[in-house]
Amino acid sequence: MSEKKVTVDDVMKAKSWGRKIVMITSYDFPTAQLADKSGVDIVLVGDSASMVVLGNKNTIPITMEEMLIFSRAAARGVDRALVVADMPFMSYNVRREKAIENAMRFVKESGVDAVKLEGGLSVQSTVEAIVQAGVPVMGHIGMTPQTASLWSGYRIQGRTVSSAKKVIEDAHSLEQAGVFSMVLELVTEEVARIVTQETKLPTIGIGSGPYCDGQVLVLHDVLGLYDKLSPRFVKRYANLSETIQKALESYGDDVVSGRFTDHEHTFHMDE
Repeated sequence: MSEKKVTVDDVMKAKSWGRKIVMITSYDFPTAQLADKSGVDIVLVGDSASMVVLGNKNTIPITMEEMLIFSRAAARGVDRALVVADMPFMSYNVRREKAIENAMRFVKESGVDAVKLEGGLSVQSTVEAIVQAGVPVMGHIGMTPQTASLWSGYRIQGRTVSSAKKVIEDAHSLEQAGVFSMVLELVTEEVARIVTQETKLPTIGIGSGPYCDGQVLVLHDVLGLYDKLSPRFVKRYANLSETIQKALESYGDDVVSGRFTDHEHTFHMDE
Protein backbone atom coordinates (compact mmCIF):
# COMPACT_ATOMS: atom_id res chain seq x y z
CA MET A 1 0.00 0.00 0.00
CA SER A 2 1.76 3.25 1.03
CA GLU A 3 4.22 4.39 3.67
CA LYS A 4 1.42 5.95 5.71
CA LYS A 5 -0.43 4.02 8.40
CA VAL A 6 -2.56 1.26 6.87
CA THR A 7 -6.21 1.57 7.89
CA VAL A 8 -9.23 -0.71 7.76
CA ASP A 9 -10.51 1.44 4.91
CA ASP A 10 -7.26 0.86 2.98
CA VAL A 11 -7.65 -2.90 3.35
CA MET A 12 -11.25 -2.75 2.14
CA LYS A 13 -10.30 -0.63 -0.88
CA ALA A 14 -7.44 -2.94 -1.86
CA LYS A 15 -9.91 -5.30 -3.53
CA SER A 16 -11.25 -2.66 -5.89
CA TRP A 17 -7.69 -1.48 -6.54
CA GLY A 18 -6.75 -5.01 -7.56
CA ARG A 19 -3.85 -5.02 -5.12
CA LYS A 20 -3.02 -8.22 -3.25
CA ILE A 21 -2.96 -7.97 0.56
CA VAL A 22 0.06 -9.31 2.46
CA MET A 23 -0.54 -10.55 6.01
CA ILE A 24 1.89 -12.32 8.37
CA THR A 25 1.65 -13.36 12.01
CA SER A 26 3.80 -11.93 14.78
CA TYR A 27 3.76 -12.33 18.54
CA ASP A 28 6.48 -10.01 19.85
CA PHE A 29 8.19 -6.65 19.42
CA PRO A 30 11.24 -7.59 17.31
CA THR A 31 9.46 -9.76 14.74
CA ALA A 32 6.58 -7.27 14.43
CA GLN A 33 9.14 -4.53 13.82
CA LEU A 34 10.79 -6.62 11.10
CA ALA A 35 7.42 -7.44 9.52
CA ASP A 36 6.45 -3.77 9.51
CA LYS A 37 9.74 -2.73 7.90
CA SER A 38 9.34 -5.44 5.25
CA GLY A 39 6.20 -3.70 3.99
CA VAL A 40 3.47 -6.18 4.89
CA ASP A 41 -0.02 -4.71 5.02
CA ILE A 42 -1.34 -6.54 8.09
CA VAL A 43 0.39 -7.98 11.15
CA LEU A 44 -1.80 -10.65 12.74
CA VAL A 45 -1.22 -11.48 16.38
CA GLY A 46 -2.51 -15.00 15.90
CA ASP A 47 -3.70 -17.45 18.49
CA SER A 48 -1.26 -19.77 16.70
CA ALA A 49 1.07 -18.40 19.39
CA SER A 50 -0.48 -21.13 21.52
CA MET A 51 1.53 -23.67 19.49
CA VAL A 52 4.55 -21.89 18.01
CA VAL A 53 5.41 -19.83 21.13
CA LEU A 54 3.81 -21.61 24.11
CA GLY A 55 4.21 -25.18 22.86
CA ASN A 56 0.58 -26.28 23.13
CA LYS A 57 -0.90 -28.90 20.78
CA ASN A 58 -3.56 -26.54 19.41
CA THR A 59 -4.98 -23.03 19.80
CA ILE A 60 -7.59 -23.86 22.44
CA PRO A 61 -5.50 -23.39 25.64
CA ILE A 62 -4.30 -19.82 25.02
CA THR A 63 -6.03 -17.23 27.22
CA MET A 64 -7.16 -13.64 26.87
CA GLU A 65 -4.41 -12.47 29.20
CA GLU A 66 -1.74 -14.27 27.20
CA MET A 67 -3.08 -12.90 23.91
CA LEU A 68 -3.12 -9.38 25.38
CA ILE A 69 0.57 -9.72 26.30
CA PHE A 70 1.50 -10.88 22.79
CA SER A 71 -0.68 -8.18 21.22
CA ARG A 72 0.84 -5.38 23.28
CA ALA A 73 4.35 -6.48 22.37
CA ALA A 74 3.61 -6.78 18.66
CA ALA A 75 1.66 -3.51 18.47
CA ARG A 76 4.62 -1.64 19.96
CA GLY A 77 6.78 -2.83 17.09
CA VAL A 78 4.48 -1.61 14.33
CA ASP A 79 4.26 1.93 12.97
CA ARG A 80 2.67 1.40 9.56
CA ALA A 81 0.90 -1.94 9.15
CA LEU A 82 -2.63 -2.68 10.38
CA VAL A 83 -2.45 -4.79 13.54
CA VAL A 84 -5.16 -7.42 14.08
CA ALA A 85 -5.47 -9.64 17.17
CA ASP A 86 -7.07 -13.07 17.28
CA MET A 87 -9.77 -13.36 19.91
CA PRO A 88 -9.03 -16.69 21.63
CA PHE A 89 -11.41 -19.55 22.31
CA MET A 90 -14.07 -18.66 24.92
CA SER A 91 -13.39 -14.91 24.67
CA TYR A 92 -16.40 -14.40 22.38
CA ASN A 93 -18.31 -17.72 22.44
CA VAL A 94 -20.13 -17.50 25.78
CA ARG A 95 -21.90 -14.14 26.07
CA ARG A 96 -22.25 -11.32 23.55
CA GLU A 97 -21.60 -8.65 26.19
CA LYS A 98 -18.37 -10.40 27.19
CA ALA A 99 -17.33 -10.62 23.55
CA ILE A 100 -17.76 -6.86 23.17
CA GLU A 101 -15.82 -6.22 26.37
CA ASN A 102 -12.95 -8.49 25.29
CA ALA A 103 -12.78 -6.94 21.83
CA MET A 104 -12.56 -3.50 23.43
CA ARG A 105 -9.84 -4.74 25.79
CA PHE A 106 -7.70 -5.68 22.80
CA VAL A 107 -8.00 -2.18 21.39
CA LYS A 108 -7.66 -0.33 24.71
CA GLU A 109 -5.04 -2.44 26.50
CA SER A 110 -2.86 -3.67 23.63
CA GLY A 111 -3.25 -0.97 21.01
CA VAL A 112 -4.27 -3.19 18.08
CA ASP A 113 -6.43 -1.81 15.27
CA ALA A 114 -8.93 -4.67 14.92
CA VAL A 115 -9.82 -8.17 16.12
CA LYS A 116 -10.46 -11.47 14.34
CA LEU A 117 -13.12 -14.07 15.18
CA GLU A 118 -13.60 -17.59 13.88
CA GLY A 119 -16.96 -18.71 12.53
CA GLY A 120 -19.63 -17.61 10.09
CA LEU A 121 -23.37 -17.74 10.60
CA SER A 122 -22.90 -18.97 14.17
CA VAL A 123 -21.13 -15.74 15.21
CA GLN A 124 -22.99 -13.29 12.97
CA SER A 125 -24.85 -11.56 15.80
CA THR A 126 -21.69 -11.37 17.91
CA VAL A 127 -19.74 -9.80 15.06
CA GLU A 128 -22.55 -7.29 14.49
CA ALA A 129 -22.49 -6.33 18.17
CA ILE A 130 -18.71 -5.82 18.24
CA VAL A 131 -18.78 -3.76 15.03
CA GLN A 132 -21.64 -1.63 16.37
CA ALA A 133 -19.57 -1.04 19.50
CA GLY A 134 -16.91 0.51 17.27
CA VAL A 135 -14.30 -2.26 16.94
CA PRO A 136 -13.42 -3.41 13.40
CA VAL A 137 -13.69 -7.18 12.90
CA MET A 138 -11.94 -9.53 10.49
CA GLY A 139 -13.80 -12.78 9.86
CA HIS A 140 -12.37 -16.29 9.63
CA ILE A 141 -14.21 -19.13 7.89
CA GLY A 142 -13.48 -22.49 6.28
CA MET A 143 -11.38 -24.58 8.62
CA THR A 144 -11.62 -22.93 12.04
CA PRO A 145 -8.75 -24.23 14.23
CA GLN A 146 -10.32 -23.33 17.59
CA THR A 147 -13.12 -25.88 17.14
CA ALA A 148 -11.84 -28.15 14.36
CA SER A 149 -10.00 -30.46 16.75
CA LEU A 150 -13.23 -30.91 18.73
CA TRP A 151 -15.24 -32.05 15.69
CA SER A 152 -13.87 -33.19 12.35
CA GLY A 153 -10.19 -32.29 12.68
CA TYR A 154 -8.09 -30.19 10.33
CA ARG A 155 -9.85 -30.94 7.04
CA ILE A 156 -10.15 -29.15 3.72
CA GLN A 157 -13.47 -27.31 3.45
CA GLY A 158 -15.52 -27.10 0.24
CA ARG A 159 -14.76 -30.51 -1.25
CA THR A 160 -18.47 -31.40 -1.46
CA VAL A 161 -21.49 -29.38 -2.54
CA SER A 162 -22.89 -29.20 0.99
CA SER A 163 -19.55 -28.10 2.43
CA ALA A 164 -19.14 -25.52 -0.33
CA LYS A 165 -22.60 -24.10 0.36
CA LYS A 166 -21.74 -23.82 4.06
CA VAL A 167 -18.57 -21.81 3.35
CA ILE A 168 -20.40 -19.50 0.94
CA GLU A 169 -23.28 -19.03 3.41
CA ASP A 170 -20.81 -18.19 6.17
CA ALA A 171 -19.09 -15.64 3.92
CA HIS A 172 -22.33 -13.84 3.15
CA SER A 173 -23.38 -13.85 6.81
CA LEU A 174 -20.10 -12.22 7.82
CA GLU A 175 -20.43 -9.63 5.07
CA GLN A 176 -23.89 -8.77 6.37
CA ALA A 177 -22.51 -8.61 9.92
CA GLY A 178 -20.04 -5.89 8.92
CA VAL A 179 -16.58 -7.50 8.83
CA PHE A 180 -14.00 -5.53 6.82
CA SER A 181 -12.31 -8.66 5.43
CA MET A 182 -12.25 -12.40 6.00
CA VAL A 183 -9.68 -15.17 6.20
CA LEU A 184 -10.43 -18.34 4.23
CA GLU A 185 -8.51 -21.25 5.74
CA LEU A 186 -8.10 -24.60 3.98
CA VAL A 187 -10.89 -23.91 1.50
CA THR A 188 -10.79 -25.50 -1.94
CA GLU A 189 -9.59 -23.22 -4.72
CA GLU A 190 -12.96 -23.38 -6.50
CA VAL A 191 -15.00 -22.32 -3.47
CA ALA A 192 -12.50 -19.64 -2.45
CA ARG A 193 -12.81 -18.20 -5.96
CA ILE A 194 -16.62 -18.09 -5.69
CA VAL A 195 -16.50 -16.38 -2.29
CA THR A 196 -13.94 -13.85 -3.55
CA GLN A 197 -16.07 -13.06 -6.59
CA GLU A 198 -19.43 -12.93 -4.78
CA THR A 199 -18.42 -10.75 -1.83
CA LYS A 200 -17.34 -7.12 -1.92
CA LEU A 201 -14.94 -7.68 0.96
CA PRO A 202 -11.30 -8.77 0.57
CA THR A 203 -10.58 -12.44 1.17
CA ILE A 204 -7.24 -13.46 2.66
CA GLY A 205 -6.31 -17.05 2.02
CA ILE A 206 -4.29 -19.58 3.94
CA GLY A 207 -4.16 -22.84 2.05
CA SER A 208 -7.07 -21.65 -0.12
CA GLY A 209 -5.50 -21.09 -3.52
CA PRO A 210 -4.47 -18.13 -5.68
CA TYR A 211 -7.80 -16.39 -6.23
CA CYS A 212 -8.10 -14.81 -2.78
CA ASP A 213 -7.44 -11.06 -2.51
CA GLY A 214 -4.47 -11.69 -0.21
CA GLN A 215 -2.49 -14.33 1.63
CA VAL A 216 -1.44 -14.99 5.22
CA LEU A 217 1.09 -17.41 6.71
CA VAL A 218 2.48 -18.08 10.17
CA LEU A 219 5.82 -16.32 10.64
CA HIS A 220 7.46 -19.38 12.20
CA ASP A 221 6.50 -21.51 9.20
CA VAL A 222 7.82 -18.95 6.70
CA LEU A 223 11.15 -18.64 8.54
CA GLY A 224 11.58 -22.31 9.37
CA LEU A 225 11.35 -21.85 13.12
CA TYR A 226 8.63 -24.41 13.83
CA ASP A 227 9.17 -27.99 12.69
CA LYS A 228 6.29 -29.86 14.32
CA LEU A 229 3.88 -29.19 11.45
CA SER A 230 4.67 -28.80 7.75
CA PRO A 231 1.37 -28.11 5.97
CA ARG A 232 1.34 -28.51 2.21
CA PHE A 233 0.23 -24.91 1.68
CA VAL A 234 3.24 -23.43 3.52
CA LYS A 235 6.11 -22.02 1.48
CA ARG A 236 9.28 -21.81 3.56
CA TYR A 237 11.51 -18.85 2.71
CA ALA A 238 14.31 -19.53 5.20
CA ASN A 239 15.57 -22.21 7.56
CA LEU A 240 16.41 -20.18 10.64
CA SER A 241 16.17 -23.17 12.97
CA GLU A 242 19.33 -24.58 11.43
CA THR A 243 21.07 -21.18 11.41
CA ILE A 244 20.20 -20.46 15.06
CA GLN A 245 21.22 -23.94 16.21
CA LYS A 246 24.59 -23.64 14.49
CA ALA A 247 25.16 -20.20 16.06
CA LEU A 248 24.35 -21.52 19.54
CA GLU A 249 26.62 -24.52 19.03
CA SER A 250 29.46 -22.17 18.00
CA TYR A 251 28.82 -20.05 21.09
CA GLY A 252 28.92 -23.13 23.30
CA ASP A 253 32.17 -24.31 21.71
CA ASP A 254 33.76 -20.88 22.25
CA VAL A 255 32.76 -20.84 25.94
CA VAL A 256 34.04 -24.37 26.57
CA SER A 257 37.31 -23.74 24.74
CA GLY A 258 37.88 -20.34 26.36
CA ARG A 259 37.74 -18.42 23.06
CA PHE A 260 34.84 -16.45 24.51
CA THR A 261 35.06 -14.21 26.27
CA ASP A 262 38.30 -12.54 25.08
CA HIS A 263 40.00 -9.15 25.51
CA GLU A 264 37.91 -7.62 22.73
CA HIS A 265 34.74 -8.25 24.73
CA THR A 266 36.13 -7.45 28.21
CA PHE A 267 36.25 -4.23 30.25
CA HIS A 268 39.29 -3.02 32.28
CA MET A 269 40.03 -0.52 35.06
CA ASP A 270 41.40 2.89 34.16
CA GLU A 271 45.20 3.25 34.25
